[in-house]
Amino acid sequence: MSVAVTYRPMTIDDYDDVLALWQRCEGIWLHPHAGDGREDIARYLARNPGLSLAARVEDALVGAVLCGHDGRRGSLNHLAVAPAYRGQGIGRALVERCLVALGKQGISRCNILVVTENEAGRKFWRRLGWAERGRLVSMQSSTDE
Repeated sequence: MSVAVTYRPMTIDDYDDVLALWQRCEGIWLHPHAGDGREDIARYLARNPGLSLAARVEDALVGAVLCGHDGRRGSLNHLAVAPAYRGQGIGRALVERCLVALGKQGISRCNILVVTENEAGRKFWRRLGWAERGRLVSMQSSTDE
């Protein structure tokens, strides 16, 4: 089934739909009180204008990704495609659009984090040519937990 997908920059008005999508998709860890709440996402979108994307079919949100950078490395987070719309290139299109947008801002390298147990997600990223960096360990400091 081929559908007409519209890709556009994510805004905070998309938040409720995006949160619901993230909650439906396996492999996404959400922390509503430590980075994924409405105010946190609004701040992220304002700091990285036009980089995060929403994919819609008619009025339904079918995909989303957070995209930003620190001035030297890009970062993609919470890439999600609704299960009924997977396998149609929506995830790939979201990633490609993000990488192009980062490139226009002079960012040529991008990082992602994938939950270890999310084998379907890891396979997706490998198909796109991303490689796991076995010598790196993700570490985090948080005063909220």
